[in-house]
Amino acid sequence: MTPEVACTRRAQAMLRAVVAGRAQVSCSCEPDLFIDGVSCGDQFTAHALAHAGLIRAARLAAIGQRVPAALTPAGLAALADRAA
Repeated sequence: MTPEVACTRRAQAMLRAVVAGRAQVSCSCEPDLFIDGVSCGDQFTAHALAHAGLIRAARLAAIGQRVPAALTPAGLAALADRAA
């Protein structure tokens, strides 16, 4: 992920929603993000966060199934860097 995407306010809000337990991802090669049960309006950023290894599915599931989203250690670090 480029630093520009990781540092946007939108990306940070998405990471905070994951930390708060409000997010789900679909299990696929292009995981879609859902916040509070609603499809995230910026799937480009959601895909970038997943491909950069900042968010992931919290557990294994069938392709297309929605599961809770989790931050990776890199995602936690990206969130902490912006908070400092």
